[in-house]
Amino acid sequence: MADTPAQPDDRRESTAGAGGAAAGAGPRQGVLLPLYAAGFVTAFGSHAVATGAGAETGSGQLSVLALGLVLAVYDGAEILLKPVFGSLADRVGPRRVLLGGLAAFAAVSLVYVLVALGGGMAAGPGSAVALTLARLGQGAAASAFSPAAGAMVGRLGAGGRQGRVFGSYGAWKGLGYTAGPLIGGVVLTFAGFTTLFVVLAAVAVAVTVWAALSVPAVPPLPRQRQTVVDLARRLSAPGFLRPTAALAGTTAALATAVGFLPALGTAAGLSAIVTGAVVGCLALSSTLVQPRAGRAHDRGRLSTRTALAAGFALMVAGFVLAATVPGIVALVAAAVVIGLGVGVATPVAFASLAASSPPERLGQTMGSAEVGRELGDAGGPLLVGVVAAAASVAVGLGALAAVLAVVGTAAVAGRSAARPADGSG
Repeated sequence: MADTPAQPDDRRESTAGAGGAAAGAGPRQGVLLPLYAAGFVTAFGSHAVATGAGAETGSGQLSVLALGLVLAVYDGAEILLKPVFGSLADRVGPRRVLLGGLAAFAAVSLVYVLVALGGGMAAGPGSAVALTLARLGQGAAASAFSPAAGAMVGRLGAGGRQGRVFGSYGAWKGLGYTAGPLIGGVVLTFAGFTTLFVVLAAVAVAVTVWAALSVPAVPPLPRQRQTVVDLARRLSAPGFLRPTAALAGTTAALATAVGFLPALGTAAGLSAIVTGAVVGCLALSSTLVQPRAGRAHDRGRLSTRTALAAGFALMVAGFVLAATVPGIVALVAAAVVIGLGVGVATPVAFASLAASSPPERLGQTMGSAEVGRELGDAGGPLLVGVVAAAASVAVGLGALAAVLAVVGTAAVAGRSAARPADGSG
């Protein structure tokens, strides 16, 4: 379909789930790219500021308690608000929620810059109060545009293309997770914390304008009345729980690898440049494989069960390798293997999740599933950190590998949710 943002086919949605794309066709990349970029913004913003906050703690400008609060409020806001904004996207249309959330993210970042420059918050740019409030606002804004972007990707990519589009969406998010600490660290080192928020505001403004110019209106679909019991039944069904658990596992693996593989390298005497390159290998392998895994799923060559089993097996193997074999070669190999596992499982889990959802409730489904991702994002590093404090980082990574093995087994146990189009699950 050679569509444009104003193309009628983008605006006519069937309640059967065509979701804005004729069967077998899909929107052009110009429509999807700003949605992928919205996924990058939330991941990049979260991890760039987290890196900066850690550096502030190391320099004595933030206490450990303040660091914990700063890190927690972003994820806490997302856990509480993503289901709310996902439901709102279903009610008023995801484009409005997407643009409003991106604009709010930019505004919060700019307000922090102005407050920091004016010294209006206690200790200025390093103030725990200012930083905590900014993170809370950014998390609330991301809670709006992240599930809205995911819902639009799902609807615009319907008709046999969901694996491919979610592969690209996941790749952009993965880039944000890995680029955030790297770019955030560079900006903080050479320009300071306030400049980091300027960068975040600029990125959010650019994506907001891009989305406003390129993304078509995707009107809400007619919905039947849903009771609390109906919602609980849908969110407790295997078709929702299995892919959500898989997404939580892949996010836990990615977040942990980004934080703790460099820690292993540093303990082995490797420089920051080398450990940064290790993270780059992780990002590259995940980014390259996600669209390919998604396309294979769309074409029926990679079932949901096979993708999740292979993805979790690779992630477990990568963490076991990192925990048991010393040296730079093993560390790079572990990063690549973990990235491959994340890249194989993520787009297929997203596609399975979207296929299991009623089209008119896709925003609510994505918002609720994002809670699982946020729990994985926080829970993976927390688990490794707690075990590492009691034993060692290697033991912590081994513990995560065991948990991932259990989650992966649960995600593929029984009959996986099959995609209606081809039953490849």
